[in-house]
Amino acid sequence: MSHLVLLSGWGCDARIWRPLAPHWSADVTPSTPDWPGYGQAPALASPAGLDALATAMAPSLPGEALWVGWSLGGLLAASLLERLPPPRGLVLLGCAPRFTDGPVSPAALGDFRRAFARDPRATWRHFLRHQLSGEPAPRQALGELRALLGSVPPADDATLAAGLEQLADLDIGATLGAPPCPIRRLRGARDPLLLAPRPEERVLEEAGHCPQLSQPAALVRQLESLAMEVNA
Repeated sequence: MSHLVLLSGWGCDARIWRPLAPHWSADVTPSTPDWPGYGQAPALASPAGLDALATAMAPSLPGEALWVGWSLGGLLAASLLERLPPPRGLVLLGCAPRFTDGPVSPAALGDFRRAFARDPRATWRHFLRHQLSGEPAPRQALGELRALLGSVPPADDATLAAGLEQLADLDIGATLGAPPCPIRRLRGARDPLLLAPRPEERVLEEAGHCPQLSQPAALVRQLESLAMEVNA
């Protein structure tokens, strides 16, 4: 039996993982805890603080599981490895060592943060559209995402703003260089938030940043394969 903990990224709560539900094997147990401030999880007083985040998430991040962090969720999960007992392994899904190492420059992220401060809801909707631009059918994927999340951001403005701060600041390069557990990288071939695939990355063809929507069965197969690999 394999336990996978699926951790969502900026602007999306645990509902992003629902399309995977029909595809899991019988011997896999997935869990989808929300980050503090998302869904029904209480927000942190200082939502950008990693020590408080580790304390809040510790019950949901057992060491005997494989953690799967998507996008910002991957940066956060990797950052918690030095604050919590390490898991069997960590899968970074659609996640670079530093968010602004890719197509989104520090200046562009700064512009986005200022736009968010002016109009959080419109900026959130813009980000949802942009992150789906690499999917084979972006409009269909956007419709599916809206059906999952609704029209209201799944976190409060302070939590979302802190997430943008973390996207600007977090750098997990040192963790990747000396990992406390096996770390694997998985991404869509057409992810608009990442540069071209690297040799160490597994690639999901015909997928962008959100393979949960465009390739759920293929994503499950890859995650189950990686779970077997780290459990061997």
